[in-house]
Amino acid sequence: MSALKPVTMTEQLRQLRSGETTAEAMMTRAIRRAGDLGHLNAFLTVEPDLALQQARAVDRARTEGAQMPILAGLPIGVKDNIDVEGWVTSGATPALAQLRAKATAPVLQKLLQSQAVLLGKTNLHELAFGVTNTNFTPIPAVRNPHDPARISGGSSGGTAAAIAAGIVSAGLGTDTSGSVRIPAALCGIAGLRPSVGAGGTERRYSSQGVLPISHTNDTPGPMAVSVEDLALLDAVITGTDPVTAKSLKGVRLGVPDCFWIDLDPDVERVCRELCGKLAKAGAELVSVSLPRLRDVWRQVSAPVVLHEPREDIPVWLAANGRSDISIMDIFRQIVNPDVRAAFEVVTSESSDKNYRDAIQNYRPELCRIYDGAFQKNGLAALIFPTVPIPATYIDIESAFGKVKINGEDREIFDTLVRNTDPGANAGLPGLSIPVGWTQSGLPVGIEIDGPVGSDRDVLGIGVSIEREISNQV
Repeated sequence: MSALKPVTMTEQLRQLRSGETTAEAMMTRAIRRAGDLGHLNAFLTVEPDLALQQARAVDRARTEGAQMPILAGLPIGVKDNIDVEGWVTSGATPALAQLRAKATAPVLQKLLQSQAVLLGKTNLHELAFGVTNTNFTPIPAVRNPHDPARISGGSSGGTAAAIAAGIVSAGLGTDTSGSVRIPAALCGIAGLRPSVGAGGTERRYSSQGVLPISHTNDTPGPMAVSVEDLALLDAVITGTDPVTAKSLKGVRLGVPDCFWIDLDPDVERVCRELCGKLAKAGAELVSVSLPRLRDVWRQVSAPVVLHEPREDIPVWLAANGRSDISIMDIFRQIVNPDVRAAFEVVTSESSDKNYRDAIQNYRPELCRIYDGAFQKNGLAALIFPTVPIPATYIDIESAFGKVKINGEDREIFDTLVRNTDPGANAGLPGLSIPVGWTQSGLPVGIEIDGPVGSDRDVLGIGVSIEREISNQV
């Protein structure tokens, strides 16, 4: 087990409300810790003077007896593909290094209206187009706080590392294929991908003000030390009451066979042990087959994310008053070889037919596969390892390096998204929960995916699972 034990957001808020500490003192500590742990490369931008100024304003208001919002004084970090008015939104790519946002993304605005205080913008895989956060000069790779020689996961690796290292206790990432849940699992924190569904009213959080990859799949998502923290962040973002624990007795959790194969032995051991504990707590674990899921998912995933940036990025650029930057300008300056290879397809016309087939035929079929599994088996959620492996060593040669699972070589990208991406392409809510440790002290995460719109149930189950884990420690 790692020596890192970050303080939860819930505990920090209690300390602020009780007067045990001040917002200024808490922010001063966050700034100092960000500097001391600079080698993790969790942040791309830190604004200490502004953060301290805002923290002092919170303290003055509290001293004067003002009614304080729920997050008042809490330091947070935000992924640098989420717009903050007047701040650079770099996307960790050279072409956007001077782009200053015209407005703050609504999802972040909700947290700021609750008087959370922004410490800085966190690092990400270039353009959020990868899941390792293995970047190249001038943007450094994010390092895992539990072992700096290993990846943080991505693309929201900076936010995950900042939380796991105890710099901040909460923040925002974005998730297209697993970019909140993968780094959450590899860094040992909690991360939520909210429902996206078919968009419109099925979308839980607005994606406005987020540098896009795919309007079909993109969503912001909260990240924090605990699921209880996530439930509170979700309540602030959605304007609802916080979710409470949902009894596990009689809750039917599907165990999908195709998500439990070809796993690292330590990951499988930890996750199966948890399932045994959940069964003892009264949950019903149901074996589930998802026929054709892998084949159908592959007909959706790449065609969507390799087509939609061509349409979506120019819209975001125009909203920020930077129509002078073209997608070709961005492409020509991309540093990461894996991202450059992907954008060679993005900027071509070759993906059009596959994209139409994906949206019109295969995505609806994927949704039917999931809907059928939930309904036929009476499931509240599916449960499976978030990522099949623990954090691997940073591969500075190429972010598309190889990893070994049970002696077999596997592509790192395909391995990391294998369990997170199918549900994302069906618009499901997904929650990664830190569940335990490998024998070498690396975190393991387990995920629960629910039907579209079941976010509160997913969080309620997650809070109960988290408490069950705590009871076993």
